[in-house]
Amino acid sequence: MTSPDAPQFVLPLVVRIEKDAPPARTDALETAARAVLTLLSDERAAAGTGPGGEDGEDGEWAQAVRDWQDSRIRKVVRRARGAEWRKASALPGITVTGERAEVRVFPPVPLDGWPKELVKLQVSGTDLDDAEPPAEPDPALPVLWMSPELEMSAGKAMAQAGHGAQLAWWGLDDAARAAWRAAGFALAVRTADPARWPELSASGLPVVRDAGFTEIAPGSCTVVADHPALRHGSVQRG
Repeated sequence: MTSPDAPQFVLPLVVRIEKDAPPARTDALETAARAVLTLLSDERAAAGTGPGGEDGEDGEWAQAVRDWQDSRIRKVVRRARGAEWRKASALPGITVTGERAEVRVFPPVPLDGWPKELVKLQVSGTDLDDAEPPAEPDPALPVLWMSPELEMSAGKAMAQAGHGAQLAWWGLDDAARAAWRAAGFALAVRTADPARWPELSASGLPVVRDAGFTEIAPGSCTVVADHPALRHGSVQRG
């Protein structure tokens, strides 16, 4: 167990928001969730694998990921455009694209040790909208159900969607993880029907409970991670 005095780590995500072409909210949330999964599954984040996966050494990001996951799986979403985005894109990380959204995820950093290219970026006030209500999700897809009871900025909701995706990932076996990765981490993010929310949040599926650092009260249930492989009594890890 991590010592309370150990440095706290955070997973940085940066969403590209150009003034004249912002992404839709749902697209940004889904892309952020896929970005988290892409980093978790990357060989650079894996323990006991070298560049080719054969020599038993950690990937170059493995220790940072371990330090982060051993504490709170905190994520912070910041926004960038123009030259800010170009500078952020030059740092080690992975850019994941959605329909129009672009999100770059970086290996975890100490809470007070952000790279200078990222520390200047804004974290508050990231608001996005959907031009039309999103369609009903494919029942075969994993769905990250957002709480209908909480108001969150787009940046906060992106971080919560990332938490939900991570809890789902932890709950899967190797075969299910491989299948999800092969499908490009296809998923949907939707706000749950208020009438169904109590059932979802008590279903035994992975539930995100917020630590209360920003916007909402500690312990608030923000996301239920409904992956098909976890719908039949599978035990959640983590």
